[in-house]
Formats: sequence, structure tokens, C-alpha cells
Amino acid sequence: MADGWREVFKRSRVLPPPSQTVRLALDNHFTQSLGSQLTLSRLTAAHLPQAQETTGGGQEVTYQLRVTLFDRSHQHFFGNTWKSPSLRMKNKKIPVNEVLYFHTSLRLPSTVVVLELVSLSPRPDGSQQALGRGFAVLELFTNRPEAQAADGDRRLNLHHGSPRSLLHPLVKATDDYSSLLTTIDGAHLDCAVKNHQALVSVMHLLPENVLISGKEKIPGLAASPTGDSLLRPQPLKMLPFTLHRLTISLQPSLEKFESQLLQLINDDCRNTKQPGSEAALRTVVIQERRLLVGVHNGWCFLDKPQVVVLEAAAAGSRGRADSTSKQSAPVKDRSALSTLPHTLGLRGSLELKLTNHHALAIVFQLEWVFSAPMGRETMLSAASTSRAAFLQCLRWGAWCPFRESADWKGEEIQLVLQGGARPNPHAVMVYRTEMSAKAQSPAPLSAPGSAQAKDTITFRLSSAPERKASSPKASLRTKREDESRRRRSPSSPSQGQKNIQPTSPPESPQGPGLSLSQLAATSRYPTISHSSSALPWQQSFPSLLHPSPLASAHQLSHVACSGVGNIAHLEMDLHREGDGPLSAQDEGDQLQELPFTPVHAPVITLGVSMPSSSSVGSRSSLAHLYSAGFPDIVDSAGQAAEVLDPTEPVPFDPQREESDPLQGNLLVFQFLAFNRIPTAGVAANWPENIHFTFQFYRFPPVTSQQLKLLTSDKVQQQAAGLLPCVLASINKDGTFNSASPGLQVQFRVDSLKPGERRWFLRYLALHTMHIDVWDSDSLLLIGSTAVELKYMLRQGKSAVQALHEVEVLTTDYLGDDTLLTSTDVGLRPARTPMSVHTIIRGRLHIRTGNIGCPVDPSSRRATDVMASHLNIITPRGGSVGFRGGSLSSRNTLQLNGRNAAQAPGPEMEAQPNLNGPDGRRRKLDCMAAVRRREGTDEPKVTDRTTEARFAREPHQIKPSGKHSEAEAIGNMLSRSITTQHLLYAGLGAAEYMEFVLKNPFNVPQTVTIHSDDPELSVITTTEEWAYFKALTETPTPLEENMFHLEEGAPGPKVYLRPRESIHIPLKYQSFLCDHTVALQGPSFQPTHKGSQVAKRNLSNIVAAKTIKVTFSAEDGKPMAICQLNVEPTPHVVDQTFRLYHPELSFLKKAIRLPPWNDPEVGDPDVRTHISVRCSDPNVICQTRMLAPGEPQDVYLKVPGSPSPHIKMFFVMVFTDRWMAAPSQIWQIYVHFLERVDVSCVTGQRSCQSLVLRGKQAVRKVKCFSSHPQEIQVDPAGVFLLPPAALQELQLKLQPWRAGSRFLYVNAVDVEQRRLVTAWLLCLNVHRPVLSKAFEVCVPVCGGRGSSRKITYTNPYSSSRAFLLRSDHPDLLQFKEEKFQISGGETYTIGLRFAPSQSAGSVEILVYVNNLEEKTEETFCVKVNYS
Repeated sequence: MADGWREVFKRSRVLPPPSQTVRLALDNHFTQSLGSQLTLSRLTAAHLPQAQETTGGGQEVTYQLRVTLFDRSHQHFFGNTWKSPSLRMKNKKIPVNEVLYFHTSLRLPSTVVVLELVSLSPRPDGSQQALGRGFAVLELFTNRPEAQAADGDRRLNLHHGSPRSLLHPLVKATDDYSSLLTTIDGAHLDCAVKNHQALVSVMHLLPENVLISGKEKIPGLAASPTGDSLLRPQPLKMLPFTLHRLTISLQPSLEKFESQLLQLINDDCRNTKQPGSEAALRTVVIQERRLLVGVHNGWCFLDKPQVVVLEAAAAGSRGRADSTSKQSAPVKDRSALSTLPHTLGLRGSLELKLTNHHALAIVFQLEWVFSAPMGRETMLSAASTSRAAFLQCLRWGAWCPFRESADWKGEEIQLVLQGGARPNPHAVMVYRTEMSAKAQSPAPLSAPGSAQAKDTITFRLSSAPERKASSPKASLRTKREDESRRRRSPSSPSQGQKNIQPTSPPESPQGPGLSLSQLAATSRYPTISHSSSALPWQQSFPSLLHPSPLASAHQLSHVACSGVGNIAHLEMDLHREGDGPLSAQDEGDQLQELPFTPVHAPVITLGVSMPSSSSVGSRSSLAHLYSAGFPDIVDSAGQAAEVLDPTEPVPFDPQREESDPLQGNLLVFQFLAFNRIPTAGVAANWPENIHFTFQFYRFPPVTSQQLKLLTSDKVQQQAAGLLPCVLASINKDGTFNSASPGLQVQFRVDSLKPGERRWFLRYLALHTMHIDVWDSDSLLLIGSTAVELKYMLRQGKSAVQALHEVEVLTTDYLGDDTLLTSTDVGLRPARTPMSVHTIIRGRLHIRTGNIGCPVDPSSRRATDVMASHLNIITPRGGSVGFRGGSLSSRNTLQLNGRNAAQAPGPEMEAQPNLNGPDGRRRKLDCMAAVRRREGTDEPKVTDRTTEARFAREPHQIKPSGKHSEAEAIGNMLSRSITTQHLLYAGLGAAEYMEFVLKNPFNVPQTVTIHSDDPELSVITTTEEWAYFKALTETPTPLEENMFHLEEGAPGPKVYLRPRESIHIPLKYQSFLCDHTVALQGPSFQPTHKGSQVAKRNLSNIVAAKTIKVTFSAEDGKPMAICQLNVEPTPHVVDQTFRLYHPELSFLKKAIRLPPWNDPEVGDPDVRTHISVRCSDPNVICQTRMLAPGEPQDVYLKVPGSPSPHIKMFFVMVFTDRWMAAPSQIWQIYVHFLERVDVSCVTGQRSCQSLVLRGKQAVRKVKCFSSHPQEIQVDPAGVFLLPPAALQELQLKLQPWRAGSRFLYVNAVDVEQRRLVTAWLLCLNVHRPVLSKAFEVCVPVCGGRGSSRKITYTNPYSSSRAFLLRSDHPDLLQFKEEKFQISGGETYTIGLRFAPSQSAGSVEILVYVNNLEEKTEETFCVKVNYS
């Protein structure tokens, strides 16, 4: 018979971890448990001591592996010890083959797993003697970079001795056990540890830190046919049940039970106090009676136990909860009244969720809340009562509803409650009664440690549908009929003892668990006092509950136990569920959202489509490249740059880079050659012309010119076509420039912002530059690649260079193929799952270099030599004071120009006063300077035009009169209190600053702060303020709760004392930028000779703007103004995505984030704070927080656009809570194309018509397809497309692979090299119906291959011509690809199979098509290479 609840509970005892470790995990924000899987493979014991020892009886010694969790910081074993079955040694190896599972929130480096190998030998008495043979230590979580990764395969060395040696004081002081422990030679354990996400769904069935095998049966978990129920766990369905009519009977009576309990506690308190003291005269009273009800599976509670308050069965009022009356007595016999006080009842019912398992139990725990007096030092006054509360468990019991037959449904269940020192699920001390001479009753009490069926709990359990009739929604009339029926029924004395029950009281209050310190609230029930000198039901005043010193002194309170030791007492609504209005019940319940994660397949995974690291080509390819005559990379002295090997690691020393005397860097990228790789569906010479697009650091994006792939027939024939094709630029006349091959792009980095050099070096050390490779003829994307930039670090050298050979990759989406049947004709099949394949389109040869150059100190900008704390804005009297002068608008422009000139930035000469004697010329110069400063692009004006403008100005001012003059005076005064600050801002980066605000008045002021731009805000949260101060190292004071926020106010308010100065924290952060996309296509030919030209597109940066922050006093007048001049700076792009989607439809895509490990952040749990923002407000971008270890995705929803529009936007990923700076910025391009759905069959030609619409001008257009051998476009050449004309295109499709595929067709303007229209062909290709099947064997390495023959009979009566096609032309060739036979005659088809270098088998389809490429017959030839 399977083990029941008691058997499971008996063997599931666990040791708790150290409390210090639990607190440390909480401090590190490890609040959620993480599931893990530990696979134990085998143990090699070549030199195990006494490995072949046998017993006296000649029996061979067996072995056992024991696994336990260990905290090495506190030298404490915790959890449980898992023991493997008996193992035997074979050939010095012990096969284990066990898989263990556990979950823990103690994700600290101190948490390790200890594995001990013991030998088991039988003793004469039948028991087994265990002898340790060695042990190993497995690290689970590590933050040391030199340590091995936590996940993956591990090989652990066995150490001599016992795991008890880990408790030695010397071992505690070190993290490396190998220096103190002796390793057993040749003894090691092979294992593997990894995260197990599937364990999250069943963590409620297993406690933390428990090692368990998947073979063990866990109550509440469905059995697995594989034998491992935790590999893919499936929890059993939980069903709702109702627990009602619950009563508790304590013997000999409730009065005597509680009186004896209080007498023992009071006696114990008096024994611990000095005789005659005031504290010794005070008594302990009962505050409340509680019952904890929970569902337990032997391992843990499935949910937090519910806590309810018990009351006396016949409670007539709240003032005397245990008083009785004749009216409430359930029997008329007055002699029965003496038995009523021993019964406690539960108002209403409890809802439980159970699953049908024999080892599931409902656990009841009866506990009392006691109120004890506190000492004199805590007394407030003689009249006040200060008391402390503590808890004590009195009885508990467990009942398994599914252990026996289901006859209990609807029947009354009686369970015996237990007491005494027995293990219980709550792991608390339980009170037991003793026989005492001081007892008031001569009758003996319950035997010590047992209730002996005297203390019982009675209840009924029913499923939710069965409970409807007896639920609190039942009518009052039905309840009264039941009550009268019970009163009229005769019963014997014995029956009355069993059946007498109180009337159903109101529902008991219930709430979630609270800690003991949270009970410091006045109870809604009067305190119940029991003492031998007072009346039996004497009451005292309600008291406050405080942590009790008696809890530790007398060991009567609960032991702290995570998750199950909490108590609750929250006031709840006592109205019955059916008392509400009927209309509210008929409206229906609110639907509850289920946990759901949207799936946007296929998910883009970062790093999957990235090319492999750089490699070095063969000697022949290197010789071919160096003989091409590419320009050399030399330093400033003309010496060749030092060559670095891209296959070797690069040492990076930041201090060495900072101390480099050559602070300038000239970074060079040379695109040398391209290797074609044969691809299905395209010609062997594809591509012929290519160009590149990329972006380096914060420079604008670059689009290169068109480059020709040069091939040497002589060299290619010798090398069998494996040598790279040298790239050459194309001149205006169409010829290519072979004298200067390759393309060279240079970037000069010398003038950086303060502190930016460190970020630039970090960018080179950690980033890879993404490069897109395009076909310049068809404007189709060939693929993408990435080049590691760490080989551009000079590390003190004058110049460095490295030659990279990187793979150009693209992704292909392919669905499952389907067989064509008669029912599939004309029908669209159901959607099949798509799989993602990575295809290598070629290899790019690129050389990178970095040439050091000195930086002229005089050419450095003013911002490079400014003070360190640029984020503190202090108003200066000289720069903001009012200097007087004219009030005209011309002087306003002059002052704005002067203020702008005083702001940090490029140096600018201050303009002279406009009111001087030669004011006219100076006015002209001032206005020109202001226009230059403001960036206005206007034609040059003459003196006459300007004079006319000035002449009109007074007439424009006259109608305003005094109003204009007052407004001008206000503007002048406003400028006198304005402080300007120049701010360099990048996309997504938060710029922190503090404005020094001073109250110039002698009276206190409440200042309102208002910003005219929502991107500039005031930091009102203390935690956020402290974070930015620490991040920017701002040494200014921090004040908590400084701001006052009012609803409807223009901004936060702050209180200032007279003449007080405070720092106002401000933050500017912009997520919006320009999304202008450069036209698709290569740049035009250069105007000068040479190939070192690339087109730099406009940078997508934030817009320049001016923001004013006004600090207004109580009267609404401005006290100070801070004007921020935002200067945009480009940002770094870490990753580029190109997505293709049908036009005018939403694109929903998920990008999977890798496990985040930011080297700048030491917190390993930082990934839980990931947040995302998008630069386009019309694009929905979000991420969801999942369980620890679960992969996290970024979800995008992009609105569609017409073809061939390209939408570009940026996604910023933040890993800090306050989003100070993005950890990564992604650039995402979405190409919208016209969608065309085509259903066809492999090997057979299908036709599809497309319509091309003309634009506003006449264009010369040519159409290209992504797979020219499968798609032919008619017209195939260049044709003229008039404006607003319609041109029909005929597509001839003949695919050779079955399944769902995506192909592309582009219509290109051949003169402008611009895309006119693009189509996305969604193919659903079926497999044909086979006519015959053949099988042939071809020898491996045969050299000449093999020839075979098959016959074909013309089924027609007339002569026909047929074509032979194959889906594997590289493996099968025909003797004749076209033949003609008469009607009814037979033709022999000659087959020639190409040799193979490896064994295997492949199926080749042979198509017999007519002249229109319609398939007549299809043969399947299975070729076995052996």
C-alpha cells in the first residue's frame, strides 16, 4: 500500500537554514526561490581506500551517495539529506544515474552542496554499518570571476575524511577548500547542475532547501510515465471544498481546561518573580482563541493556513462571549447545560482547495493568545493597563479526506486532537496537561501527552456544489426549520453527548497571517481571565498586544517558522454573502485574468544569429589578399602598425590606456574582400555588387558606395573557386577602379566630453560593430555580420591592426512540409509551426586599425576643461544681473546672445553695447551674431533691408504703448534672475543636475517649481535622489521629505526659511528622437579619385531645445529661473535588427533577453529590474517580470505602413531601477512589403501576377528576386514605368523545397539605385504525390559515382516531349534532360549519381514535367551511401 500522510510527514523533516543567511538573502533582494536540477552521473574511484573490502560473510560492500546542503559561512548543514539506493562498483566506477531537484532563495556564494560517499556493510543484527569513503563540495552560486560557471557539467574531486571536517574553525576562514583538504587521487564525481524553470509551477508542493529525486512520489503531483515526475511536473487539479459546522470540545470542560492552564502559567510567572513584588500579583489572562486550518501534503502546506477566531457555542453577546442562556440552549434538559461550556464553535464556513490524493491532509492547530502584564517601567499610569501578548499551541490534529472511502461526504467527521511533545506540521511546542494535586476537580485530567479522544474537533466537509444548500446563502426559514427539528428529536444521554450542537453562530473573522509584532492593536473581543481566586468568567478590560518577554522566558510562544508560523486577526465584514442586493448578484462575477505569456513566434534571441568570432583564412587566401595592393595602415611616423591576431585574447588595462600620451585615435576600417558561398536558389556568381551599412560609436550611420566583386579566372581555377573576391569601387563611367582596391572608412576621435574617454574605451573593449551587407543591384539584404572592436585597443602602442574573416549570416524561416492531397487543392492549409535556420551567405574580409595621434591642448573645447561638478547650477550675480539699457526688442536679442555666449560651450565673442555712438553697425553685427548662434539659415541681408526693418520697428511698438513698455520691463527683470546652463543630452540617458535656490526675502516662502517641458522633472523621491547623487558623485547634502505634492498644482512645492539656500534636484531625460531613415541603396560615386568614400547619413539624435524652470513664490511671481539649453549628442547603437513584415498590419515580435550580467553592477539579481523604453510613442514596447531563471522577452507591437516604407526606431533596455542610463540601445528597422500568398507544389511551375504602380516621375525599373532559380520575373530586363501607370508583372515560381517559406521580390530604379516597391511572397509548398519509389546503393568514396536506369511510359496516345528535373541536382544528373517519345512507348531514363565522401542516405525526387513545367509523374529514389 502507498505511504499515507503520516509516513510522508515522518520522513520529510528538514533543518532550517541559519537565520543570518536568510536575512542576508533578503538584503540582497533574493525573495523568490529558484529551481535547480542536479544530475549525478557516475563516480570514478580508482584509488578509493578499501574499495574492494568484503564482509565477513563474503558479501561485497555496497555504496551509497548522500547529498546535503551546507552553509559554509556559518558552518551549518540545513535542509534534508538525500540518500541514493545501494550502489555497486564495477571496474573502479560506481554508476549513480540519479537526478535531484530542489529550489532555494538562498542564492549566495556560501550555499554549497556536500556529497558524501559511504560504504554499507551488514551487521550481525541485520542493520547496516556506514563508513565514509570521501566527500566532495559543489558550488551552486558564485560571484568570483575566476571560478567555474554555476551551470553546466562539473567534475568534483573527492576529499579524504568526513564532511564533519567542514565544521573545523580553520575551514571557515577560507573559501578554497583545496588548500586544506586532501584530495583522493583518481577519485572524482561527474555531475551537472542547471536551472530548472519547470519547478516554478510546483514549488508550493515542496518546501525550500529539500533535495528530492524525481522518482519519489510527491502528493499533489501527477505521476509521469517516464518515472521522473519533476522533469516536466504536472500538478493535480485543485477542487474547491467547504468546511462548515465546526465545533471543538475540550475535556473535562472548557472552564476547567482553561482554569488549569492559566493556573500553571501564573504559578510559573510567580516563581520567576521576587516574592511580594507588584508583578507577582498580576495574572495572565486569555486574549483570544484561534484555529489554524491548512492543507498539508506531508512536505509543506499547499497554501498559507487560514486563521479564524473561535467563540463559545452559545455566545449571546460580545460582552460575555462564554455566557449561556436558556433561550440558546439546544436541549430542554437543564442537566445538559453543564456540558455546554466545553464546546467552541466557528462562525460560518471555510473554503479549502484540495486535490484527490491519499497523502493529503487537513491540519488543524488550536492556539490561544494570552495577555501578560508588563513591568513597572513600562506602565504609563496607574489607571492604564499595559500588557503583552504571546501565543501558545494547545492541540493539533490531521485528517486525510482521501485516505479511505468517500463516505464522509456530507457526514459529520470527528477527529481526535493531540498534544504533547510530538512532531507537528507547524513545528511548534504543544501544551500537554499534567495530573496535579492542585487541580480543582478530583477527577483525573487527560493523560500526559494525549487527548485520548477527549479533546475532539467535529466538522463537515463538502464540495462547493454540495455546499450551496447549506451555505450562508440559505434562507432564514430553512435554518429555523432545521433548528426546530433538532429540538424535537428525542435522544438518549449518549446520543445527546454526540449530537448536541450549538446553533450556527455568525461567521468568524478571518484574515491573512501577520507577525507577532503586528498584533499590537486593540482586540474587538473582551479579554477572558481565568484564576482560582476570581470568578470563573471574570473579564478584564481590553489590552494592547505587545511582544512578550514571557515568550522566551517560559517557551510558550510560537517558534519562528517561515510561511507557517504567522498569525492573523483582521477585521472583516460579517455580512453574509447572500445579504446583498439581488441585482448585484445577477450581474455576474468579474473574470479573473489567468497567468499568460504572449507568444510571438519565432522569438528573436540575442546572440543566436550573431556570426562566430573572427578567424584567420588559409595561407592561399592571405597571399591573395596581400598581393591585391590594399593600402597599408601606418602610424604617424610612417611605420607599419603592429598586427594583432584576432584568434587570441586581448589584454585590456584601462590605466594603460588612460596614461597613453597619444590621446587621439584615428580608427580605420578597410573592407577588403568577400567570399561567395553557394546557396540554393541563387547563381554561383551572386552577388556581383555589394555595399555596406553600419554605425560606429556616436558617429552618424554610414552607407558605403557600390563595390564590385573582382575575380581572377586564372587564380580561381587553381584554387577551385575558394579564394575571396577583391572589392573595388566603381567609377562614374561604369568601370571599376582596380588600382586602389577595397574601401577604407576613417573615424577620428580626439575631442571628447569630460569623462567620455573611459566610456569610449569600454565601448571598444566590450562591443561588436554590426554590419549589414546588401546586394547593390537588387537592394536585397545579403546578410549581417559583426566585428569585435577590442582589437582596436592600442594599449600604449602607436598603432595596431587586425585582419578579420567574419561570416555573413541571414535567417530563413521554414515551416513543416505537407503532403498534397485532393482536398488541399484551392484550400489554405492550417498554419504550421515555423523554425528558424541560420544560413551562411558569405565571408567578409575586413581589416581594422587604430592609429594614435596627439591632441592639441589649444584646440580642446571649453567643456573639456570645466570643473568636475558640472551638475551643480549656481546663479552668479555677474552673469544674471540687470545692466540697464534700452527696452527695445533689439536689446532683447542682444542680451539673449550674451547669455548664450556665457553658457558653457564653444567660445564666442561678447557683442558690444547697441546703445553706443556707432549703434547701427553694431546692431547689424549683433543680429547677425544672434542668427548664427540660433542656427537660422537665412540669406544675407543688406544694410538697406535691415535699416528698413529697424525703421518699421518703432511704428510696431507704438500701438502697444505702455503695455509693451511694461512687458519689456518685465522681460528685462525676468532675464536678471535667469541662469543659463548648457546640457549635453543623449537618447535615454538621464542628466542629473542640482539648482541652488536661495530665498532672497526675510520671510519664509513656499516656492512652486514648474517646468515648461515634461522631459525635465524634479526628483521628489528620496531614494531616487540618493541614487543619482551617488552615481554622479555630487557632494551636496541630502534632505528627506523636502517636497510637498498637491493634486492639480503646476509642480512640487518646497518650503524655504528666510535667506536659506537649498539644492533642487532636476533630471532631464528624453526617449524621443528623429526617425528619419536614409533612402535604401548605395551612395553615389565620389567626385574625386579613390575608393575611400562613404556616405554619412543624418544622425538620429534628440532635438535641440530650450527649457525653462520657474521657481515661483507664494504671490505667483518668479523668484528664480533656470534656462537649460539642451545640446543633442549622438548615442551608441549596441544591436541592429531588420524585420520584414506585410504592409498595413501590426508587427508583433518578441526579442529574448540573455541572462543579464552587467560587469558594472555587482548584484546578480539586477535582471529583475529590467525595463524598456521606445523612442517612437506609436510603438508599444514592454517587458514582463517572470519567475527567477525564466527567459525574459521584450515585446514589440509596431503599426504598419505601406510598401516599401521602412520604419526605424530605438529600444532602450535599462537594468537599474531608476533608469539612469540604458545598458543597451537597439536600432530596429521594419521593412513593410506587399504580401502575396501563393500555394504551389514542389517541382511544378506556378504563375502569379503582380501589379506595379508608377510614381510621380518616369523611372527605369528592373525586378529582382531573392531566389532567381526558383522565381522568374517577366519582364526580366529593364522597362520604362511611366507616372501613375500600371505595369503587370508575371511571376513564374518553381520551388524545390516543401514547407512554408518567405521569398522577396524588389522593383528597383536602376538609375537612382532606389527601391520602388517590394513584395513578400508567402509560399506554402506541398510535396507531390509519388508515382513510384526506388532504392539504390552507392559506394562511399567511389570516385566516379554510380549509374542506374529507370523506365517511363508515355500514358498519352500521341507523341509528347518531357523534361526531367531533380530537387538535388548536385547529387543526381540525367543522361538527357529532355526527351520525346511516341504515345504508349517506353523510355529509359539514365541516372548518374555523384559520389559521396560520407555514409548515409538521402531521398531524391525525380520530376517528369511537360514543356509547360507541369509535373506528369514524380519518382522517389532513396540513395544509400555505404
